[in-house]
Amino acid sequence: MEEKKFRVESDLLGELQVPEEAYYGVQTQRAINNYHISRKRMCDYPDYVVAIAYVKLAAVETNRQLGEISDEVADAMAQACREIIAGKMHENFVTDMVQGGAGTSVNMNANEVIANRACEIMGHKKGEFQYCAPNDHANCGQSTNDVYPTTIRLTLILLNKKLIEHLNLLIDAFRKKGEEFKNVIKMGRTQLQDAVPMTSGQEFNAFANTLEEEIANLNRNAALLHEINMGGTAIGTGLNAAPGFPKICAQKLSELTGMEFVAGTDLVEATPDTGAYVSYSSALKRLAVKLSKICNDLRLLASGPRCGLNEINLPPMAPGSSIMPGKVNPVIPEVTNQTCFKVIGNDTTIMIAAEAGQLQLNVMEPIITECLIEDLTWLPNAMDTLREKCIDGITVNKERCLEMVKHSIGIVTALNPYIGYKNSTKIAKEALETGGSVYDLVLDHKLLSKEKLDAILSPEHMLKSEELVK
Repeated sequence: MEEKKFRVESDLLGELQVPEEAYYGVQTQRAINNYHISRKRMCDYPDYVVAIAYVKLAAVETNRQLGEISDEVADAMAQACREIIAGKMHENFVTDMVQGGAGTSVNMNANEVIANRACEIMGHKKGEFQYCAPNDHANCGQSTNDVYPTTIRLTLILLNKKLIEHLNLLIDAFRKKGEEFKNVIKMGRTQLQDAVPMTSGQEFNAFANTLEEEIANLNRNAALLHEINMGGTAIGTGLNAAPGFPKICAQKLSELTGMEFVAGTDLVEATPDTGAYVSYSSALKRLAVKLSKICNDLRLLASGPRCGLNEINLPPMAPGSSIMPGKVNPVIPEVTNQTCFKVIGNDTTIMIAAEAGQLQLNVMEPIITECLIEDLTWLPNAMDTLREKCIDGITVNKERCLEMVKHSIGIVTALNPYIGYKNSTKIAKEALETGGSVYDLVLDHKLLSKEKLDAILSPEHMLKSEELVK
């Protein structure tokens, strides 16, 4: 077995061995040694790595324009950044997602990888930082306190776009079921009690529509993430950044990503401000609440199969019990519920972390980052799982639904305009006392003909509410 080789690098705290092949350096190595918290690393989230490379590239081009670094060094660092954006060297971004230091380890991880790769590009060895240094060149005119929050914001914008793509697929799946079930009459329920008839198609279209509302809400809150504080450096005063850096860097980042970024009007305010994260997390929570409610409905509608509602059938995905033969559980809605609970809980963590900021910096941003990226990873996975393994395969028990409509007391409300309130009350009371169905009693009392009664309870009649809003 070949012996692992190391190089020696030094920092404020002294010397430390770094793997010879690694592009990261001493400060990243300290982070590896210090933080074993989430066991999730930057490289586990490629969009996060790509985002910081874009931010660093924008800073390189800003410093080049302002004459702060030479073209040779700028060219090398820009190439390194573009390689990272293209997916190279991601395995070198090894910092744990949860850390102390307000994200300094993340910023230095990027600085070291970019500087070492730039050294190589210029024909030097890793660690020969006299040619291109992590702090003097890769971090020129910057601080963790502007690089890190800008990286978070870009990451969230990238992931928000992907989330909406997955959400749209789920919405489309519900709409297809709405169309498939449009002629299935069933009972609507309020407070878990029989209400009035509707169609199963209306129910599934409502699921689609309530989720579709969330797209605008997500985008509305994601828009807050486009204001950045690059050039504010340590506390927003711009110390060590060349004049004009904030505006130029925002322009460069906009050009590179094709998204519009603007420099904050007050960088001292913008540096510790985490309000955009709180708002965006709230939008994710709202989506999670709705999605979880839908999963509750699906589980309830599929309950049984003999002693529950049994209106719909969820695809059987796994045996449901180690002791009860034949039992099949609604495991896919259940796991989606649990994902939503996690998002809702993460929102509380984000709120507490945002409140914990002090004076000119919020040092709790790493846990905010971890929670938001976790949300934006889990939610698309859960929505895809729900769509592929549940929604697409749902079938409806048409005869069961119709049977419950005919037996329900609730249909008397739909009949009220045709037989009058007094007759409706009389029929409802008799049905309750005798256990008979409203449908049969109306026919027995010759209040309506069978043809008229069936027409009132037809799916076409039940779809009138949809016509009213068109």
